[in-house]
Amino acid sequence: MKTLVSLLVLLVTSFITNAQNGVSVEVTINNVRSSEGSVIFSLHTAETFMKGPGIQNAVVTEIKDGTAKAVFENVAPGSYAIMAMHDANNNQTMDFQPNGMPKEDYGMSNNDMAFGPPNFETAKFEVTNQNLTFTIRF
Repeated sequence: MKTLVSLLVLLVTSFITNAQNGVSVEVTINNVRSSEGSVIFSLHTAETFMKGPGIQNAVVTEIKDGTAKAVFENVAPGSYAIMAMHDANNNQTMDFQPNGMPKEDYGMSNNDMAFGPPNFETAKFEVTNQNLTFTIRF
């Protein structure tokens, strides 16, 4: 019985410790054009990139002096990309002009703003065992 209790305690402790082993990824955008609406941040893997919500998402309604900030907590080691957009009208979607160009500002990790749709390979970064800080430009 003692062995069973010890094993259970060890298992629970291990689970709690592993759940907190992830790192924090802090993202700041310093050039939001207005304080209207919100800024939507999403953390993506290759599997979720450009296919809907990320594995973690944040909607920031406080835009002060052109700055919005989000923090993704407990991010496990791996390859990720961050996408962000200024949802100025709070409709939870990217709005486009008739010619297909976005009406709302957006950006991604590594600040690759090539023409065409965003690409995971140019936006990706690696999470290891250290907290990360990014600045994304719209």
